[in-house]
Amino acid sequence: MKVNFPQVWLLSISVLFSMAATAQGGATDTLRYTEETHFKNVQQLTTGGDNAEAYWSYDGKKIIFQRTNPKEGIMCDRMFIGSTPQLGQPFTYKQVSSGKGRVTCGFFLPGGKQIVYASTHLGGDSCPPPPDRTKYNNRYIWAVYKSFDIFLADTAGKIIKQLTNTPGYDAEATLSPDGKKMLFTSVRNGDLDLYIMDLKTYKVTQITHELGYDGGAWFSPDGKKIVWRASRPKTEAEVADYKALLADGLVAPTKMEVFVADADGSHIQQVTNLGQANWAPNFTPDSKHIIFCSDYEYKRGFPFNMYLINFDGTGLEKISRDKGFDAFPMFSRDGKKIIFSSNRYNGGGHDTNVFIADWIN
Repeated sequence: MKVNFPQVWLLSISVLFSMAATAQGGATDTLRYTEETHFKNVQQLTTGGDNAEAYWSYDGKKIIFQRTNPKEGIMCDRMFIGSTPQLGQPFTYKQVSSGKGRVTCGFFLPGGKQIVYASTHLGGDSCPPPPDRTKYNNRYIWAVYKSFDIFLADTAGKIIKQLTNTPGYDAEATLSPDGKKMLFTSVRNGDLDLYIMDLKTYKVTQITHELGYDGGAWFSPDGKKIVWRASRPKTEAEVADYKALLADGLVAPTKMEVFVADADGSHIQQVTNLGQANWAPNFTPDSKHIIFCSDYEYKRGFPFNMYLINFDGTGLEKISRDKGFDAFPMFSRDGKKIIFSSNRYNGGGHDTNVFIADWIN
């Protein structure tokens, strides 16, 4: 599940100069803001459209991501795979989803030959319509399409197995470090909760039970913890609003906090208490800290930047500085690189592109 923006594209002159300099072996690093001291050799991989939820294969050699670009006839998200380029080399990629319905949340299995992702294609060939926000006082809302199910496929695009088949939303899948367990979000119990599927037996276990949207969950690199985003409606009005939206297949993701727990869902602990939207969490490579995205500094709800934080909520550090959107971070398993999606250097439009950078501790 990702943030979607209007598709207005204009590649800035600064990006063109950066690409040219990099291709010639230069080290201008013009895609990095001065304050982004954890980044080096920032490289833009995609150009134009809405590109997000880009994640590395276990060996870091491939990248899977979702892409929308009406100018290319891609009217809603499709799943793509490409090889991780060397600095200064172009990023080439191919579509691996069927071209039917909408997809989200791709992830590699160990070995890099199979993937999981969610798709609505069984509910129809066309893109499911976006929410009509005018019906909800123009609030910012996400659709949790009931036709989303999770599929196992090979990297040529052939679907091998349908992993979920319960009524309603099943999506947002990630895998454990050993690839044996799948962590995902489902509405099968009437609420948006986290579940773990054993990929050998296909047994499913529910691990969150409190009212609210639990999603975007990840295992820690050492396999001992999970981290996720969650809304927790408390007042009678908040609960009524959450349930009414969910009945319409919607959520309002403007109030979320980051939570962490043991890998089986026990010992749940709230990490952030910042207000507004704190989401897209992930772990640092040492499994000791969390990186996440937030708009808490900006009462208007925008921009979004990435932050580091300790499990107990201390040590908050801002690490990205775009004036629009930085999110969906994932570290390479060796801890040397980070991949993320950003609005940076898009010529003043709202295109979201995929970036990689060397990570400096």
